[in-house]
Amino acid sequence: MAPTEDATTGRDGAMGGSPPGLAPIASISRRDGVMTGIRRAIVLGTLKPGEKLTENRLSAALKVSRPTMREALAQLAQEGLLVQEPYRGLRVADLDAGAIMDIARTRVGLDMLAVEGILDDPSGQRLARVQAAWEVYERLPFDADPIEAHESHIAFHRAIWEASENTLLIRLWPMIEAHITIVLAQDQATRDDPRRADDVHKLVVDAILSRDLERVHRALIVHTVDSAKELIEMLQASEPAHTG
Repeated sequence: MAPTEDATTGRDGAMGGSPPGLAPIASISRRDGVMTGIRRAIVLGTLKPGEKLTENRLSAALKVSRPTMREALAQLAQEGLLVQEPYRGLRVADLDAGAIMDIARTRVGLDMLAVEGILDDPSGQRLARVQAAWEVYERLPFDADPIEAHESHIAFHRAIWEASENTLLIRLWPMIEAHITIVLAQDQATRDDPRRADDVHKLVVDAILSRDLERVHRALIVHTVDSAKELIEMLQASEPAHTG
């Protein structure tokens, strides 16, 4: 039987071991699958902000080995989606009002850098990529599955950073995505207003297409900072009243 391409067979069919330091593809894919499963659980609220996580419980639930789970959890902690506490283990990251506002203001600054990179392209190709990403996002129905809505939202913002071709922004994206995921999970649990989400995103896209950086900045404030303030107000309103 002809050799196939796997851990011991090269593309040309020659037999040989994996190069030193490279893990088998199947192992990496399994770890990534675990990470995706945990992200989805956070988005859906199955795993809530602040909830403690244990390797045993998650390994049993996702039917993976503890080493694979440990590797996935470590990567999620590095990205900021999970928090490692000395002697207390891991928990899902939760964000207080100050952290939510810090993230929102930082995102505006980084998004502006991305837009400046997009508009700095005289060919218009980067701007066309933003338009294409928006057309994909806009096709999402208002009653879309929560996971599909979340992934589409994330993909749209990632596409803006990628269109900028700013290598540092692209390298920073996984950490920013983790924080966006936590904020969106809290937002989704507090309010469900897909029409508003569509409106504020269209505001941003129209501003980018106008090439007016001041207009872009105003749109990003509405999309990110004002939304963060509204989320904080709703979270505070939903907190149980404390009696003295």
